[in-house]
Amino acid sequence: MYAKFWKRFFDFTLSLSALIILFPFLLVLTVVTAIAMKGNPFFTQLRPGKNEKIFKLIKFRTMTCAKDKNGNLLPDEQRLTKYGKLLRSTSLDELPELINILKGDMSIVGPRPLLVEYLPLYNDEQKKRHNVRPGLTGLAQVNGRNAITWEERFALDVEYTQSITCTLDIKIIYKTVMTVLKRDGISSNTSETMEEFKGSAGRMETAEV
Repeated sequence: MYAKFWKRFFDFTLSLSALIILFPFLLVLTVVTAIAMKGNPFFTQLRPGKNEKIFKLIKFRTMTCAKDKNGNLLPDEQRLTKYGKLLRSTSLDELPELINILKGDMSIVGPRPLLVEYLPLYNDEQKKRHNVRPGLTGLAQVNGRNAITWEERFALDVEYTQSITCTLDIKIIYKTVMTVLKRDGISSNTSETMEEFKGSAGRMETAEV
């Protein structure tokens, strides 16, 4: 009953309340980010949601669009600004996703929405992470965030889809607050962001997720 009805009700109510309460702060943050990033303060990207339905995710921008002489984007570490690092470490860059939650693209708690390019790389078990709406935070985010392996992250994602309860969501939200305050797991062991998923047996490189 909770997963089928009440979860969406709480998502809508809480996201709408948060947007109303935080509106002045979000407005200031939008202006500051526009100045700091010298342009568009928002980062938008297509991501797969529930049942792999594609939607446009919105976040505050943390990286520049700097490119090399061949027109390719520079590595994340070179594009991530000091201001961007601050947004990421405090998770403030994720606040615009409240709009995605309000629209029904996302949930407050669920597997994080990853890149569309990853869809063909999942095995049958990993694909189960798309049985529910993706979340602003999730079980993987309070158990290592970007510091754990892809296999560990996907296992936690699937575990969540099979054990959704109101109590679990409340625990994850509480642990998320603690994780953000402690700034745990912001980076992976080898990158400022999370390594790109190349398939469970593949090589891993860097990408913004």
